[in-house]
Amino acid sequence: MARQLQTPVGLFSLLLIVLMINGSQAGVITVYWGQNGNEGSLAATCATGNYDIVNIAFLSTFGNGQTPSINLAGHCNPTINGCTGLSNDIKACQNQGIKVMLSIGGAAGTYTLSSADDARNVANYLWNNFLGGQSDSRPLGDAVLNGIDFDIEAGTTGHWDELAKALSDFSQQNRVYLTAAPQCPFPDARLGVALNTGLFEYVWVQFYNNAPCEYSGNADNLKSYWNDKWTTIQAGQIFLGLSASPEAAGSGYIPPDVLNNDVLPSIKGSPKYGGIMLWSKNFDDGYSSAVKPNV
Repeated sequence: MARQLQTPVGLFSLLLIVLMINGSQAGVITVYWGQNGNEGSLAATCATGNYDIVNIAFLSTFGNGQTPSINLAGHCNPTINGCTGLSNDIKACQNQGIKVMLSIGGAAGTYTLSSADDARNVANYLWNNFLGGQSDSRPLGDAVLNGIDFDIEAGTTGHWDELAKALSDFSQQNRVYLTAAPQCPFPDARLGVALNTGLFEYVWVQFYNNAPCEYSGNADNLKSYWNDKWTTIQAGQIFLGLSASPEAAGSGYIPPDVLNNDVLPSIKGSPKYGGIMLWSKNFDDGYSSAVKPNV
């Protein structure tokens, strides 16, 4: 009988602890795609290998009786059914294990929810046209997206919790991930109540264009808001939302070396740490590559 090699129990335990610690700190990168026709295709975005979640932005018109409308800024024209070809790109991303979400809202949309019934109607529309339901007019073709991202920066403050609950109910038929992109001032004026439902799997907080809590030459305020406020909410994982270049936002840009050496080591200790979010693919000219090993 061949002699079996044995690993000392103490060494095995140490290795196990190291693996557990490293695993708890491992994060992923989320990116927004769709708001610049020059940023490359969705399939090419996923093929970079830098991202684990991609948000297609935006469904920018919906609610209060409006005909819902998607705006993909030069990639395709939904008014002539020209975006259905994205179905193949979405499936290519998903085949690589990448989750693809539809982001609703945005900074410049015309959207609102007028009542609980309105929220349920919007949820039904999203389910039938982008998720696991059925419709003859699916704007992105027959691909089934992984979920809905709430980037609510305009419109009314009410009924977003009811939209989240209505969408979550569809998970009984096919899993619907709910994600959100609140502003870093806490609590978020529009999404605070919705986030309190505890239904959101991923929350990427926008730590840019927000003076009270963004990076401004030092990261003290950012770290305080992250550790004392945002990682206390009921959500699966919290992500640090960043601008991918100085041009991507008016303020709050964090250089890659500062993120790697100062910010990430300070925030990764939270068990809710999920990674970072970048706005957006168009501005990501090497940023994700520079920080990915440390995320």
